[in-house]
This record gives sequence, C-alpha cells and structure tokens, in this order.
Amino acid sequence: MVRLIETVRRLERDTRPSDPESEVALARRFAGLPEHVRTPAQLVGRRTTGCEGTHGVFPRCNFACKPCYHSENANRVRVDGAHTLREVDQQMAYLRAERGPGQFAQLIGGEVSLLDPDDHAAALLAMRRHGRVPMSFSHGDFDYDYLERLALAADGTPRFSLLSFAGHFDTTMRGRRGSNRPQRESDLNEHRARFCAMFKRLEREHGVRSYLAHNMTVTPGNVDQIPDVIRACRRMGFRMFSFQPAAYVGDEARWTAGFRSLDADAVWARIEEGAGVGLPYRAVQMGDERCNRTTWGLYVGHRYVPVLDDTDPRDLAARDAFYRAAPRNFSFAPRPVVAVRVVRSIVRHPRAAITGIAYAARLARRLGPAALRDGARPVTFVMHRFMDAVDVREAWALTKAGETSDDPRIRETQERLAACVYGMAHPECGEIVPACVQHSVLDPDETSRLAELLPLTRRLRPPGAER
Repeated sequence: MVRLIETVRRLERDTRPSDPESEVALARRFAGLPEHVRTPAQLVGRRTTGCEGTHGVFPRCNFACKPCYHSENANRVRVDGAHTLREVDQQMAYLRAERGPGQFAQLIGGEVSLLDPDDHAAALLAMRRHGRVPMSFSHGDFDYDYLERLALAADGTPRFSLLSFAGHFDTTMRGRRGSNRPQRESDLNEHRARFCAMFKRLEREHGVRSYLAHNMTVTPGNVDQIPDVIRACRRMGFRMFSFQPAAYVGDEARWTAGFRSLDADAVWARIEEGAGVGLPYRAVQMGDERCNRTTWGLYVGHRYVPVLDDTDPRDLAARDAFYRAAPRNFSFAPRPVVAVRVVRSIVRHPRAAITGIAYAARLARRLGPAALRDGARPVTFVMHRFMDAVDVREAWALTKAGETSDDPRIRETQERLAACVYGMAHPECGEIVPACVQHSVLDPDETSRLAELLPLTRRLRPPGAER
C-alpha cells in the first residue's frame, strides 16, 4: 500500500501543468528582463527561460568561412572527447540549476562532426540528463556513416528517438566537398538536399526521427538570394529557416567590408518574399525585437500560413491564453505525461480552452480544405541579428561597471545584451553570459588557454568523411 501511495504521489507530481522548479526559474527570468521587453508578447519568462549554447567544448572547425564568430586561435585547439564531455556536463548542470528543466540547448562551438560519434552522442545524452532539449550545430558536410554511428549504439539499437540538427549552408563558407567556393546560393541546393536526405534515410532504416533547421549567414552579396533559397528548400525537410545578418565578430582577418549596410527590415522583406506572404513577428517576442524576429506557421502545399496574426486581437487573446494556461516544459516530457498535463491545464483554465477552440477554428479556415487533403507542414522563420564586437566590448564593460552609455548605439547594445535570450554558462564564476559577449569578449582568451591545454598536433577530419 505504501508503494502504491508513493507511485500515485509521483504521478500526480510529474503530471502537474508546471513543476515548482520551473515556476521559480521562469519568474526569476522574467524579473531579470529589462522593462522595455516585458511586453504581453514576451515568451521569455512565461514559457521558456531562453535558448542556451555550449562554449569552449570543441572550438575547432575544418571550414574557413567569412564571416565567422570564431576567434583567431580556435583552429589551434584539438578536438578532445574527454574535455568536451566534462565541459558539457558542467555547463548543463549549471544551466539546470539556474533555469530549470526542459530548455533548448545547442551543442555548438566549432564543427560538431569533428567529435567522435560516440563522444558526440554522449554529449547529447548528458544534455538530456540535465533536462535540456539538445540540438547539434554543423556545416552538414559529413557522411551517412557518421550520422548512423551517432544515432545507434554498439548493438545497433537507436540511442535516440529524435535527433535535432542545424545545418549551416551559405556562400560565405569555404571548404565544403564538391563546392569549396560556391558563387551562388543555388550552388548549395544539392548539398542541402543531401543533408536532409541522410536524416530521412535514418528514420526509414532505424526509426530515428529528426528536427532540422537551416542556418544562413546574410551579407550584401547574398541577401537578394534569400527568396530563392526558401522556395528551393521549403520541401526538403527543414522545420526552421534561420537567417543571421553578418556582424564584425571573431577573427578580424576574415571581415569583409559592407556587413553593416544590411537593414533588418530589408532582410526580413526578402524572407517574406521567399515565404510568399507577410510574416507577422510581433505576436510572439523572444527577448529584444532588435535582436530576434520569429514567425511560426504551416505550409499547405506551397502556401505558407502564419499561425498568429499580430494585428488580430482574437489571435493575441489566444496567445495570452496559451501563455497563461498551457503546461510548462511540455516539449520535453513523454507524450502520455504531456497529455495528462494538458487535461489538467484545461480543467484548471476552462475559459482558456474555449478561447483555444475558437482560435483552432479560425486557423482551420485560414489553412483551408487543402490542409485536410494534403496535410500541413510546420515551418518557422527566424532572423537573429548579432552585434559588432567593438560595440559589445564597450557595452559589456560599461554594464559590468554599472554604467549606461550616452552614445545611442552603445546604449542600444547594452539594452539588447540585457534582454539576450541566447546564453552560455560559466559555472566557474556563476554567470550566464549573452552569446554576443561570449564571442566578442570572452572567446579570444578562452581559446588561447585551450590552445595551450589542448594543442593541435595533427590535422583532423570529420569521422566518416572522405577528403
């Protein structure tokens, strides 16, 4: 009887719409945001504490891209599995303690496929043990053999039910097999398709599903090619298209003039042209709008339908109901647990359920009958604007000193850093720092120390890749 009572108590606790640890972390996160981003649209502090990334775990890359956030000594550091696993474990443990469970974290640094596949898998499993939802960042130029060895244990059974990867493809990249110096974004479409095809094969042969994001650095030279990239790739299997206007960060030897001639609205207009529809991005806000724009939506055939219209009060009311009533951390829990959490949330917030039903009917009308016949594919469009290193260094120094700049540009940088939603853990000093600070301020010293600790003694290649 005692065992039965304990089991019931555990089930009750595990299926609560939100656990106390998450509530504390979310409240602390929202309270720490600057006033100018505490809008009704703000997702951070309500549904998530933000995105996370690793640093200093494998800084080396076998590409040479312009631009790149890597500091000068990054390619002098050897890839070392023991170091990677130790750092990942420590960083993720700190993030779990500070930001609770169920957050999205990126296994990122240099090129992730330079890791031995077993070490790569162990790092992802460590991230999951600490309550993270991991995503590996890669240039995508590895072979199916590597992916299979990552996904499967020694006995051939899957280590994961789902793998998340972000593949970076654009004409600023140098070193890709078969397209070392691409002249047009269309030159890379076969490589994009090959990347997606590997994951489709993995699911077909081993049942391991995937979530794939497409990353693209935007410069004055390729901004006008964004529409063609979206149109050519929207059916390949990518669930997200993320565009990052180039910034002056990393190794100065790789900087090219003209990055700052890019206007955020002009870049977003090209994304909208590729999607074939206006992309409302003010319904849901991640941090500061000057850093991030996001539109969630569904493709029905070639037609893209945003799920929220930021000019429709009914959609905004549905958003507010979702923020208020939907279970926390539902993306991380097993599906049966999610189902119970949703039911308990509906019981607790019946009016939110009515709002949700009305919203669902409205969305169904927007999708049209073709959605029933052909299905609807979820795709997210994102733009992330990183900041120039010279501005970040000055802004961060002032922030640490408790001062605010009189220079509008530096003050804006300070405001954006204060609202940053992409953080990297430094358990050794008890800080989670913005990624722009990591790459602009901390990376140079960090990679110099790593070059002494892990000196590169031989040329390395991605496991499973023929070069």
